[in-house]
Amino acid sequence: MPIFTRFASPMGDILIEADEQQQVSCLIVAADDEPDPAEARRDDAALAEAREQVEGYLAGRRRSFSLSLAPGGSDFQRDVWSALLRIPYGETRTYGELAHRLGHEGAARAVSAAALANPVPLLIPCHRVVAADGLGSYSGGQALKDSLLSMESSAKLATPSYPR
Repeated sequence: MPIFTRFASPMGDILIEADEQQQVSCLIVAADDEPDPAEARRDDAALAEAREQVEGYLAGRRRSFSLSLAPGGSDFQRDVWSALLRIPYGETRTYGELAHRLGHEGAARAVSAAALANPVPLLIPCHRVVAADGLGSYSGGQALKDSLLSMESSAKLATPSYPR
């Protein structure tokens, strides 16, 4: 039976779920959105590490995740989601740039659709891909996308850089 944990964050309530193989998903959810008890059971202890990583990210102390993900999707979607993981923390790329990097010139709309279909939008940072003329779409809404980008930008600026 899948398990879940839920907690409040500055971005909204976070719901983390894991299946029997410990493949994790994470969503920012509405206050009354919770898994059906017949389909998943709450296990805060089993998902403590995942919660700690998400809280660290939202606090600006963590820039990536080391959680087991299995988002499914088509080959193209998985290629896009993999490319999203390579966008550095605090930076953005346009849908067109990502399409070009993937060798799919002119497929900006398809990249946008794949990003929007990302089933783990916080863990695979689809908020880092934007439209050429603005924020673009985001499954959690534009206000949340803007908040995540602002948080990353602020945390990146607050981190001192040292000459190598």
